[in-house]
Amino acid sequence: MRRITALLLGLTLIASTTVVPAHAASRESTAEEVTYGAGSFFGTLLYAPAKTSFCVVGAVTSGLTLPFGGPQTAGKVASAACGGTWVITPGTLKGKERIRFVGP
Repeated sequence: MRRITALLLGLTLIASTTVVPAHAASRESTAEEVTYGAGSFFGTLLYAPAKTSFCVVGAVTSGLTLPFGGPQTAGKVASAACGGTWVITPGTLKGKERIRFVGP
C-alpha cells in the first residue's frame, strides 16, 4: 500500500511540475505589452487617415450609386467602404486578429 501511495504521490508531483498553467504561458512581459501598445497607437495613427479617406470616397460613391442602383445598393457600397477595422490593436499586431479594410 505504501508503494502505491508513493507512486501516486510521485506521479502527481511530476505532473504538476511539467504542466505549465495556461495563464502563465500566455502572460507577457511588461516591455512586450508596452511595445505592442505603442505599435498599435502609432499604427492606428497611420491607418486611420487612410481608412477615413476610403470611407469618404465610399460615401460619395454611395451617393452617386443611389439614383441608379437604389437605396439597397447605395447602402451596401457605404457599409463596405466605412465598415471593417478602424483601430489597430495589439492583437492585430500579434496576428491574432485580422485587419478588414473593407467591411462585410
